[in-house]
Amino acid sequence: MQPFRPEVAARLAELAPPLLEQLDEMTSRMVSILERSEGAYTEQGPVVRAELFESGRANLERGVRTLMGDADDSGRAGMAAAREVGRRRAAQGVPLETVLRAYRLGGQVTWEALRAAARAAEAPGDSDVLLEVAGSVWHVNDVQCAALAEAYRAEERRLAGIDDQARQQVLDGLLGGRGGDPVFVRTASELLALPLDGRLVCAVAPPDDAGNPTLTEPAARLLKRGVRSVWGWRSGAQVGVVALGTRRLGDVLGWLGELAEGPVGVSAVVEGAASVGSAWRLADTAARTLPAGGGRVVSIDDRLPEALLSSSPEITRRLVDQSLGRLLDLSGEERDVLLDTLTAFLAADGSPTRAADQLYCHRNTVMHRLRRIEQVTGRSVTDPRVRLLWQLALLAAEHRPATRP
Repeated sequence: MQPFRPEVAARLAELAPPLLEQLDEMTSRMVSILERSEGAYTEQGPVVRAELFESGRANLERGVRTLMGDADDSGRAGMAAAREVGRRRAAQGVPLETVLRAYRLGGQVTWEALRAAARAAEAPGDSDVLLEVAGSVWHVNDVQCAALAEAYRAEERRLAGIDDQARQQVLDGLLGGRGGDPVFVRTASELLALPLDGRLVCAVAPPDDAGNPTLTEPAARLLKRGVRSVWGWRSGAQVGVVALGTRRLGDVLGWLGELAEGPVGVSAVVEGAASVGSAWRLADTAARTLPAGGGRVVSIDDRLPEALLSSSPEITRRLVDQSLGRLLDLSGEERDVLLDTLTAFLAADGSPTRAADQLYCHRNTVMHRLRRIEQVTGRSVTDPRVRLLWQLALLAAEHRPATRP
């Protein structure tokens, strides 16, 4: 911005400072107009909208301080900020026209606030001051919009140039253990526009029975929530590495649940690219604990017993045979009744009374069935270790209690 004449600069030094106290109100007004008029921002998640408020407020403050004469970098900070917004919005999938509208709206809001301050003061000569300032404000706004658009298009070209094969190669490197190589991680992060030095999770979605993916465009749809990710295939399943940032894992689980048409396993949160390989194995294990079909999304931490059982099929079979073997060999009706009773008894923490309430029968009936279970299995219902074995065996046998009236 070109220096103002001394008399204009002196008047701005009086009019502009009070605007600093109105920044939150000015930003809220700007964001409200954008959300009403620009559907692209309405479609974005709360993270992107919060970022819009923060970046919009910072831009407004920078403009006000420039009017006050506080800027000592000849507009370099404003240009750098405009380029960064352009790059970031391109990566988030916000249309360029929408981003430029937001930037121009920031200039308009600043100008209207300054004009309102001048009207309230009613000082002679303010109309000439405002006329000179208006030309300067809109010139700077146009220059910054040009820089923003240039950075936006450059990032758009860069992202479009990354083909599926290159993306898959980078993903294979991360899952294969190259996350400990700083050079590879830096290249991968730049190539994918994905931060790999923070909180990450892996997700695994096995295909359906026909071999089709059960997550449709997960990267683009998560991006609308402000979440960056990279997706590909590994061992026949869709695999994604998701950058959490400051978001909660539960939020990402919920968003994936909205997309999933089949089971999805998600790892625990890991720090940095070096742990992506182990995160993938955890997510894959979580996915394998789920039955096919249905859009259930689970974290490995919610499936630890099932994960232990699925990791050792031989031991799992032995556990079931030793704990429930003879019980499973009974005739269908008696077997189901006793398994339901055992499941209810364990869920009631060993209380026959509460188990009877759950099964809608008398306590003595439950006691009779428990004695029968002891007789068949040769194990005592009062032994804590036996109860643990039974709980694990029922999980492994995927027994579900029959529905009661």
